[in-house]
Amino acid sequence: MSGMIGVIGAGAMGSGIAQVAAMAGCKVVVTDSNPDSFTNAKAGIKQSLEKLASKNKLTSGSAEEVFGRISFVNDLNAFSDCELVIEAVIEKLDVKQAIFSDLEGRVSNSCILASNTSSLSIASIASSCKHKERVVGIHFFNPPVLMKLVEVIPGITTSRETVDKVYEILGTWNKVIVTAKDTPGFIVNKVARPFYGESLRIFDEGLSFPTEIDAAIKSLGFRMGPFELMDFIGHDVNYRVTETVFEQMFYDPRYKPSLTQRRLFEAGFYGRKSGRGFYQYDKGEVVDTSKKQPDPTNFQWIADRIICMLINEAADTLYMNIANRDDIDNAMINGVNYPQGLLKWCDQIGVKKVVEVLDDLYANYSEDRYRTCLLLRKMADDDQSFYN
Repeated sequence: MSGMIGVIGAGAMGSGIAQVAAMAGCKVVVTDSNPDSFTNAKAGIKQSLEKLASKNKLTSGSAEEVFGRISFVNDLNAFSDCELVIEAVIEKLDVKQAIFSDLEGRVSNSCILASNTSSLSIASIASSCKHKERVVGIHFFNPPVLMKLVEVIPGITTSRETVDKVYEILGTWNKVIVTAKDTPGFIVNKVARPFYGESLRIFDEGLSFPTEIDAAIKSLGFRMGPFELMDFIGHDVNYRVTETVFEQMFYDPRYKPSLTQRRLFEAGFYGRKSGRGFYQYDKGEVVDTSKKQPDPTNFQWIADRIICMLINEAADTLYMNIANRDDIDNAMINGVNYPQGLLKWCDQIGVKKVVEVLDDLYANYSEDRYRTCLLLRKMADDDQSFYN
């Protein structure tokens, strides 16, 4: 694949996408409203390429050759020969709409316009364009060079031809590609909400604490616990995604944000990047100030509650035709490093057991947050499984 790719935004995500495209053999042009960001982007890409080259993981030339395929420009007119332009800027709808409206007149009629949005409506972004059929969502995960997953999100006005062309282009980028309906959060950011939300609920109620909840989840094979991961992502990002999904899902209580996390966000305690979140960080090292020791006898009920809520969300995503079974499981494995797919995990636990856990939560709380997905209930009644 040697076509020209455009990237708008030279931050961590934009520069990462540019590097992925260049590593696939594409010529890439990158622009940013703040040209000063080019300095960090260039340094970051060079460092990443050199590290990959030292491990013999570059297959399309040396680090210098790959970097040479990337141009940093100040003028959107440089995108005129691109076959695909990917926008990766701040998650604000009006900003993205302005970019797409301006960009449309500067590229060829066949150029695909894509947004890397993680939670905004593709239909809303496309509404700023005259030719809405060529606007699509292409959502990478951070860091794009290391994370395998790419979610492709057709908007209601996106043409089949556009989707097919995107698959053709991305097919040479060494990525796992899944398709999601234009629904808040798409696959990963929708399905993953209980990983954070239910962990926060347990903490907010004083039933457990971050170190113990993280230990319980890591005992299942997760690389990071929910509180470690929220601190790693940053509460400025993680909280905002939760808030956006909650609002766009018409305030469904399943996605209700935590006031505890909101206070961290408001205080500027974003996690690793600010030196303090649920944990404190000294030169990047984690400092647990709680001095509490996790009790392994609590691990099972903590894990059951969080995993069953995740499975319920995955089942709902399948039931509502947002994505198919394999794409849901592949998305969670390759997008957020889950140890296995949630629907396959459900089969291992047993659908009836999952429904029992969810029904117990609903009986205790009487909150719609804990309602069992109709698909799971029907499968439990009929003794069915997802992979049989």
